Amino acid sequence: MASPDSSCYTVVLESNAEYPPTAELRSGLEKGSDEVKLDTLRKIIISTINGNPQPALMMPIIQYVLPSRNKQLKKLLHFYWEVCPKYDDNGKLKQEMILVVNAIRNDLQHPNEYIRGATLRFLQKISKDAELLEPLIPTCRSCLEHRHSYVRKNAVFAIFSIYREFEHLIPDAPELMHTFLVAETDSTCKRNAFVFLAQCAMPKAVEYILSIYDTISSLDESLQMSLIEVIRLDCKSDSAHKSRYIRCIFELLETSSHAVKYEAATTLTTLTQNPAAIKAAASCFINLVIKESDNNVKLIVLDRLESLRSKHGHILDSLIEDILQILSSADMEVRRKAMSIILSMTSSRNVEEVVLFLKKQLLKTQEADFEKAPEYRQLLIQSIHVTAIKFSEVAASVVHALMEFLGDSNNPSALDVVSFVREVVEKFPHLRATITERLISTLSEIKSGKVFRGVLWILGEYAETTADIQSTMREIRKVLGEIPILASEQRLLDAASNEDGADEEGEGKDKEKEKAAASRPRVLADGTYATETAYSSTTTARLEAVKAASKPPLRTLLLGGDFFTGSVLAAALTKLVLRFSEKSTDVAAVNILRAESMLIMTSIIRVGQSKFVTVHIDEDSNERIMNCIQTLSELEAQPAVQEVFLKDTQAAYSKMLGAQEKLAADKKASEATKAAIVQVDDLLSFRQFTKKTADDAIDYDEDLGRATGAGEQQEDFMSNLSRISQLTGFSDPIYAEAYVKMHGFDILLDVLLVNQTANTLQNLCLDFATLGDLKIVERPSVFTIAPHGFQSIKATVKVSSTETGVIFGSILWEGPNLSEACVILNDIHIDIMDYIKPAYCNEAQFRSMWTEFEWENRVNVSSTVSDPREYLKHVMQITNMSCLTPEGATSGDCDFLSANMYARSLFGEDALANLSIERTEAGGVTGHVRIRSKTQGIALSLGDRITM
Repeated sequence: MASPDSSCYTVVLESNAEYPPTAELRSGLEKGSDEVKLDTLRKIIISTINGNPQPALMMPIIQYVLPSRNKQLKKLLHFYWEVCPKYDDNGKLKQEMILVVNAIRNDLQHPNEYIRGATLRFLQKISKDAELLEPLIPTCRSCLEHRHSYVRKNAVFAIFSIYREFEHLIPDAPELMHTFLVAETDSTCKRNAFVFLAQCAMPKAVEYILSIYDTISSLDESLQMSLIEVIRLDCKSDSAHKSRYIRCIFELLETSSHAVKYEAATTLTTLTQNPAAIKAAASCFINLVIKESDNNVKLIVLDRLESLRSKHGHILDSLIEDILQILSSADMEVRRKAMSIILSMTSSRNVEEVVLFLKKQLLKTQEADFEKAPEYRQLLIQSIHVTAIKFSEVAASVVHALMEFLGDSNNPSALDVVSFVREVVEKFPHLRATITERLISTLSEIKSGKVFRGVLWILGEYAETTADIQSTMREIRKVLGEIPILASEQRLLDAASNEDGADEEGEGKDKEKEKAAASRPRVLADGTYATETAYSSTTTARLEAVKAASKPPLRTLLLGGDFFTGSVLAAALTKLVLRFSEKSTDVAAVNILRAESMLIMTSIIRVGQSKFVTVHIDEDSNERIMNCIQTLSELEAQPAVQEVFLKDTQAAYSKMLGAQEKLAADKKASEATKAAIVQVDDLLSFRQFTKKTADDAIDYDEDLGRATGAGEQQEDFMSNLSRISQLTGFSDPIYAEAYVKMHGFDILLDVLLVNQTANTLQNLCLDFATLGDLKIVERPSVFTIAPHGFQSIKATVKVSSTETGVIFGSILWEGPNLSEACVILNDIHIDIMDYIKPAYCNEAQFRSMWTEFEWENRVNVSSTVSDPREYLKHVMQITNMSCLTPEGATSGDCDFLSANMYARSLFGEDALANLSIERTEAGGVTGHVRIRSKTQGIALSLGDRITM
């Protein structure tokens, strides 16, 4: 009798039309043409798959279809023999199947090699039916000697399938296959035969490897892959041939096939930890990344290379120059992955070569035809930043090279340079003089307000000599232009007005005519009348022309409304004057510098309130600049204020750098000492007691079990209960409830149906439908439930994005007297939190994504929670988001709180959130949460979670 294991059948699309009656199908088989027979047989197969086997049609099929020579019919017949019931109610083979076996034997002896091969492939699908296969064994064996390789390779796998299920039918199969393998010349047949030996007779496979040891490097790619697999399996049990295997794998590293190279290098690392072997495998990986064209393959190989580097430390340091060549790839993801490996391999021995290469790449990005130059330049600047801070000996050589990019039109790159220079100038005091001198000379090249703010802060903090301070003031005057700003701009406007005066006199005579022509009634879209009057304002045009005129960079920013930069300039000037008054004994020079600085500050405030700016000055910037003016006016009266300006700001930055370093060190230490949590009742793995002589071997069976969830811990009973949804009421004829389980990108529904009536419910159908990015994978079958009986039905739903989804449906059945009945099910709302995980990104990445993402969901919040920090924790918990704002910034007693949060979904979707709240007088908190994402669904879904 057939094995109880269910077979995997070929799926044929089911039509919605009703099946024709048996008589019509029989007529089509008896009298129809080949096309009619094909269509009829297809309908019979679909009917059989769906639970209506129609056994009365087996004999007509044998009589009228089996003798046909049509190849399509023969192929469709194979599908039918695969799914049709071959045994009677007593479990014995039906008599009709004897005729079928005879026909199959004839096809196995057919002169056409395609029919033979297709029939041999069919035997692999019915390999669980011993009674059918036994008479066909001699014919299968004879097919191994057929002249055509297509027949031979399928004969090998047919014998393999039969031997695996019923070893007694072909007891000498290993010897037969070994003999076949030695004599065979076709590469595909040899590979199939070798796979047979590897699965069923490992000693024979090892014997064959040793017999062809000297010619392995010249074999076909598919056979080489199979050889590597056998070597890996054989070495699991301490093989005596391990040394020979290693030499063989070394040879395979030089083959032309990229797949073989990858498998050989991976296997080599599992066989030995010899430094030469590890280095050879790493070199092979590097060559694969450089030569392979597929970026996905490059990323996979780089992951393997990173794993190798993490386990073998400095063995690979000598290969860093080869890894640097990977940066020539055009794909940014590959470059980022390669750069992370390079930075982790950089040491004091090779840092100079690495930095030199990165500087050359940085110069190349300035070429016009360089691909993705801005992104790559930013990556290089960030990498040089990290390297220079880690290895102080190269900081001096790179800081001046990077400062050339302060005027870069790509704002992120210039900001990275400012961040780097600020950190270098704080950590390496001996470089401050040269860095400030270079910054002073590059002020006129800067275009961005953010870069100006960073450079002005650095100059205000670290320009320490009187010569540097005076030089800084001269350059600031150059980038500001003529002072006072308002007076000079008004003078330009007056000059433009005088030039246009003569033209205005000539135009004055025509003004009345123009005004009369312009003032006339107009009919609007809604049918009402209006008067349209046009005035030609030459004054406005002249003002716009003055605004658009070419000006120094810092002046342009101030007139454009960037008064935040103006307030930073005021603070920097205040620091420079205070420090100059400490260093210099020349009272007159101090007063000149102070007066000049106060003139610049008052000029910024006055022009900010005039018509020459795009946006008027804001209150915060105004107040900040006024504080600076007051500080300079009371130069020696307030020593505490001087302490704040000259000491505290620099100390705060130094403290921030120390906190960042401590955080990074703690994170590294926690990763290094991270121990796997083992439960008391976990099973012991005796592999833990074995000596580690190589990397962990790749066990594909173990990986497969892990991937299919076989090794996952079972959820506890209470957790399962919380996922049950009631679908119908207790008083309905059918009670239904569903257990909803998330499994990767699938939702598994296990529905329990209970017949609460005394009647048999026939043709019961559970019909589901979905809203959102959900898709029903398969429709449940039709069932019959006895009185007070139970039925469990499983359904799978595919999820394609992080969006709130709804599953709804109904139950249909036939009751007494074939009366139709229906129950509508309660909706199942899918919780998207199962697909959202906390993630981390730096401030620059957060700002970049915040600017890029177009969907925003603003949620107003009002809560009785009294502590803003407690409300932040509550939002993080219900949205599965991590807080990016440092803990130090949210600590302390304050009525206001602003924090950034970030999460990432399993589908790679980013979700950003900004929480801004304040404590009210009533004791609660109020404010809003702004959520941004690339897609609308995740933004709305997270907003719904907060408002629930």
